[in-house]
Formats: sequence, structure tokens, C-alpha cells
Amino acid sequence: MSESEQRFGEYVVVRRHEQGHVAELVLDRPKAMNAVSTDMAVSLGAACEALAADRGVRVTVLTSSNDRAFCVGADLKERNSFSDADLVRQRPTARGAYTGVLELPMPTVAAVHGFALGGGFELALSCDVIVADATAVVGLPEVSVGVIPGGGGTQLLPRRVGAARAAELVFTARRVEAGEARELGLVDVLAEDARTEALALAARIAVNSPVGLRNAKKVMRLGQGLDLRAGLEVEDAAWRATAFSGDRAEGVAAFNEKRKPAWPGE
Repeated sequence: MSESEQRFGEYVVVRRHEQGHVAELVLDRPKAMNAVSTDMAVSLGAACEALAADRGVRVTVLTSSNDRAFCVGADLKERNSFSDADLVRQRPTARGAYTGVLELPMPTVAAVHGFALGGGFELALSCDVIVADATAVVGLPEVSVGVIPGGGGTQLLPRRVGAARAAELVFTARRVEAGEARELGLVDVLAEDARTEALALAARIAVNSPVGLRNAKKVMRLGQGLDLRAGLEVEDAAWRATAFSGDRAEGVAAFNEKRKPAWPGE
């Protein structure tokens, strides 16, 4: 499979697996176990902006270049030097990194190897599916250092595992190893190699209609928290947007002609 790479600053790489319409968003600050500094947050936000605008990307896989950690969260060494004013100024940048991943319009898969703690786990939670291997250790330990999750953890974790289970995990700040994480629903798939399995899953997703994938993701996200009647109206609007697309016409034609579809993506 051919690849092309684009670097965003010093710490983030986007690797496009062009034949399969899959992009790999690589956290690449290995010496710091991918701790999210201000510079890294800026780069992550910029990379997500570029990916969101790339209609050729049907699935994005979030990976790490570090062999011990997916991401250990915020760069507390940098934070230790901050004044209160510095922290206030940095907040929009930090939020932009997490919301950048959360708001990617195509399906996203996190490949968790090693530590995914605090903001690192929040980056994974921002993805649609989390694949982990036996080395994975996840958790939201923020209250143990005098803060709270600020990358979406207090909202994303309850939606994933329920309010009471999320409360126990946030309040105790405990770390959860791979087996228990799978049992609790903190990760979705356990694999021998997280990156390999995540890319394989992405390839299986990417053969489908890009219009359908983006609209299905959009409606599932928008429908969260709505009552059933309102949710069905959101679904109907997304169905209409998809049903009259070029992808729908091509999908039906390909089915009847017994061939693989050549999706126009519009």
C-alpha cells in the first residue's frame, strides 16, 4: 500500500494510506511519551483541520510512535512553569486539540498501546472505536493531581460506560489494565497488535460509501441525548442527505451489476 506523509510541527504526523483511503494520525513525541504540550496541541489541531477537509480520507486511525505509551496526557512539566494567566491563555489551544479529534467527520479508530492516561485516554475516547492490546493501561487520573478531566472525559466516559461506572473511575483516579478495560467497555477490541488491528478495521470500514460513513457518524453523534422521536427526525434528515447522493446511485448500480462500487464520494 502506498503512503505519503505530512508533518505538522515537530510532534504530529499524518500518514495517508492512499490506496485504502485511510489516514493515520500519529502522535510523535516519543521522548515525552506523547505528553501533550502547547506546541503538540497546536499541531494536533492543525492536523485534524487538514484531515477534516480531505474528502479522500474515509477513515482516520489515531496511533502513537512510542513503544510504551499511546499518550500520557497533558505535559505536566510544562504546566508546572505556567502562571494562572498562562494556563488561561493555553486553554483554547488544548481544547482545540481534543475537539479536533472529536469532530473529525469520518469514522475514527484509536490504536492504544501502553499508557493512555488523562488527556491521552480522552483522545482515545474522542474516537468512534478503541482498539487496544495487552499492554494497554487506561484511566482518567486528573483528580489525583488537583484538576479534573478537561479534554471531554467527564462527558465522553459516561456516554460510553454509564454515569455510575464513569464516576467510580474518575473519582478514584485509578488505572485500568487491558483485560478489565475491555470488560468495562473502556475499550472495544483487544488485539495482539493494536495498530495492525486498527488499520485492518479501518480498511474494512473504508470500502464503504464515504457519504454514508460521514452521515452515519454525524447522525449517531447528533442523536445522543435526544429522545427517540427527535432522534428519528435527525436520522431521517441524514437519510435524505445520503439517499439522493451520487454514492447511493453508484451503490445500487454496483449491487445490481455484481461489481465493487467506485464511490464518487458526493
